[in-house]
Amino acid sequence: MTNKNLIRQPASINKGYNWIDIIQDYLLPPICILCGNPGTKGRDLCSHCSQRLHRNTLCCYKCAEILEPPASYPMLCGHCLSATPAFDETYAPFTYQGEIRHLITTLKFGAHYKNARLLGLLLADHLKLTAQRPDLILPVPLHKARYHERGFNQAIEIAKTVGKELRLPLDLHSCLRHKNTPHQSALTAKQRRKNIKQAFSMTQAIPAQHIALLDDVMTTGSTAHELASLLKAAGVSRVDVWVIARA
Repeated sequence: MTNKNLIRQPASINKGYNWIDIIQDYLLPPICILCGNPGTKGRDLCSHCSQRLHRNTLCCYKCAEILEPPASYPMLCGHCLSATPAFDETYAPFTYQGEIRHLITTLKFGAHYKNARLLGLLLADHLKLTAQRPDLILPVPLHKARYHERGFNQAIEIAKTVGKELRLPLDLHSCLRHKNTPHQSALTAKQRRKNIKQAFSMTQAIPAQHIALLDDVMTTGSTAHELASLLKAAGVSRVDVWVIARA
């Protein structure tokens, strides 16, 4: 790909050792964000707090909704059977509760940027074992008014780490959110779908057939469905969704 709007990761990164990280860990050893104890594996997370994270292991492979009763093999939830979403598969390693919820909300509303790196590393760990590599990562865009209010897009901050870990380019310019929708958190599923309808538009063609949409949390999948519909109408063949957690 030669699109100048794609952020590429350096090709010169040594696959065996990253001496910058090694030196940084020696001079500034990792400290667990959650409890303040020493971190492990170069992460700002200790082994005890890592074990407390709620994994989303038994879920619908299409939308990552937690299945009840749990299934021991890949299957679809009732929602995806009755109304198939436009995206193809969702990867959500955690459920939106406890420590993961704390990390996401303090990043999103408290601008705790260090959380973005940790969350990105945790997501990348999961994706390395489970996901087919796409051509690029597209962080879910924020409307410019929301961006100016918050000062950053948490999806982009997380995507920077994921892209570096997986050596994938980010596309930050081909899609925009032109509709300033109200916050989704207080809305029902039906209201969310109506709220997000036609909220996004393309600014240019994307030279990719397989795209991963990246966001912090998936609740109903309405945002991902709307974006995936737009991308597929523009000629993209496969759209996966990568999120930290499923609510």
